[in-house]
Amino acid sequence: MTTPVIALLGRKDVPTDAVEQYCRYLGAALESHDFQLEIRRVPWEIHGWRDAFEALRLQAASWRGCWILVQYTALAWSTRGFPYKFSRVLQILKSAGARIAVVFHDVEPFRGPRLVDRLRTRVQLHTMRRALTAADLAIFTIPLEKLSWLPGSSSRAHFIPVGPNLPIPIPSEQEFTCAGNCPASPTIGVFIITGGEPGARETKIILAAVRHAAQKLGKLRLSVFGRHAELREATLREGLQDLPVEISVEGVLDDQQVVDRLRAADVLLFVRAPISTRRSSAIAGIAAGVPMVAFTGAQTSWPVTDAGVLLASPGNPAELHEALVRVLSDPELRASLRQQNALAYRQHFSWPAIAARYAALLKSSL
Repeated sequence: MTTPVIALLGRKDVPTDAVEQYCRYLGAALESHDFQLEIRRVPWEIHGWRDAFEALRLQAASWRGCWILVQYTALAWSTRGFPYKFSRVLQILKSAGARIAVVFHDVEPFRGPRLVDRLRTRVQLHTMRRALTAADLAIFTIPLEKLSWLPGSSSRAHFIPVGPNLPIPIPSEQEFTCAGNCPASPTIGVFIITGGEPGARETKIILAAVRHAAQKLGKLRLSVFGRHAELREATLREGLQDLPVEISVEGVLDDQQVVDRLRAADVLLFVRAPISTRRSSAIAGIAAGVPMVAFTGAQTSWPVTDAGVLLASPGNPAELHEALVRVLSDPELRASLRQQNALAYRQHFSWPAIAARYAALLKSSL
């Protein structure tokens, strides 16, 4: 017998909604465990909160005893990151007798130096703590010991990493066993650049790393693709114009094109943020088998540290540059990192592995 499950989302992100993609891949994988997942939204940004709450009450009347996987990011439930209405969403579900599992995609509050930033942090912390209290289950996308605000141990709190929001088959045991030759022009891949000022900082880091690698190794290819990539094309070309670097910049691509670009790379440079189990763009690189060079940080932990990733300290650009050159110049190292990625993907980051953990939790709590 198939058990219905509802994934409840807030405002839709554009041009791509990573949380919706997450739910679609999770739903497909849950089918083998006899769960049927349906995606619903609370479209407050279209109809306003009053009408959105009333529509949710009407829907929730038929959800008694049903698992509702409520997807939390601060900006999905508030335009400016003050998601105090999220608590009301959970109250409506609880009053209807639904079983609530909150999936925390934002696992920490936004922080900043301004007064408004500190107020935003307080509102988000208050909202997340109330959500943890209201939920029957709380799913975090980083290990619980990495959370700064979780009040000790909680039997309702569990860690499940994100998967790649891409159609990447699980590799066989033998797929990445052989070391290849160094290509004439090895490819450095960069998947997604953040928008705004953070993206400008990332672009400077990318330029410095690629310049160093080209000066050490000669001919290279830089493939930058995904959201906001096209906004940085002029800066990238100008910054590398005096070096033997072939540059390809592409914006948002379809899923298979992204997989193809990832697999064509000899190394993936991930500098959007410190790598962690909640960064789906980084997990996509692991799933595609491409060796990675990334920054480490407070949320960097197992099982990412078991994958084929060389880590560098954010404040040490020389460490990042050295790791990039090392991967590009050593085919045996690349083969070893690919094997590590294949194993980590099969065991931890594939959607069948993630769905199995969800199914065990949902069934044990029925």
